[in-house]
Amino acid sequence: MYTIGEFAALGRVSVRMLRHYDAIGLLVPARVDDRSGYRFYAIEQLPVLLRIAELRELGVGLERIADVSTADDHNSALQRVLAERRRELEESVADDRARIARIDRRLRLLEGITMSTVVYKALEPVTVYAVRGIAEGMGPEFVGPVVGPLIEGLDRSLAAAGRPIIEPGIFWYDDAGDDRLAVHVSYVAEPEPVAGDGYEIVELPAVPAAATIIHRGDLSTLGETWSQLMEQVVADGYRLVGASREVYLEADGHVPGPDWVTELQVPVERA
Repeated sequence: MYTIGEFAALGRVSVRMLRHYDAIGLLVPARVDDRSGYRFYAIEQLPVLLRIAELRELGVGLERIADVSTADDHNSALQRVLAERRRELEESVADDRARIARIDRRLRLLEGITMSTVVYKALEPVTVYAVRGIAEGMGPEFVGPVVGPLIEGLDRSLAAAGRPIIEPGIFWYDDAGDDRLAVHVSYVAEPEPVAGDGYEIVELPAVPAAATIIHRGDLSTLGETWSQLMEQVVADGYRLVGASREVYLEADGHVPGPDWVTELQVPVERA
């Protein structure tokens, strides 16, 4: 039998951690002296301690370690936990790489290397076939789940009505109250629009002055391009006076890809 200090040294953990493992039932001493309360551990418990220490070093939580310890098939449970942890680390690495890429782009902007230029221009009126949905928030985590079904529904409705799908697709957004966002998805209509079920004919008005910027690639960094547009609008002495639009100039299919070209447009006037 080993004292708690000896056993901690064998497992390369602290005495405090052994006491904690005992308190939560993860690794209970083989014997506890009734008079002194001293804990003693058996050599057969060392593999368990080493497994706990290894999994903790890999970032596995104590609850999942406990699941392994109490499983009938330790190897299968350990394999499952390790596979889950591997997936978590892969996702974390991907997120960190995306953050690094964003930092690099921001540094280039601060160094005066602009990826896109803000252009001020007038927008012609355009008639579109449109559908509308409500997002429960303003962020992409709320808007994204709404957009997909809207596009699919619009495609079906136009096909049923015998209407062609004419690019570019145009999205626009406006306030729906209670922190919600109205999401509008549309395609350009023919010169003589035809009404049908499941969509509306909407006339997007002319805009005397709009700040625009081109975003290239998928939509994962669209927020950064939008921020660049907003910062430039403010710096140039303008203010926003209408709903913003996303015009998908080049978009093959409905899954955003590296070859996509999107123009962001927002009506402005001098502040």
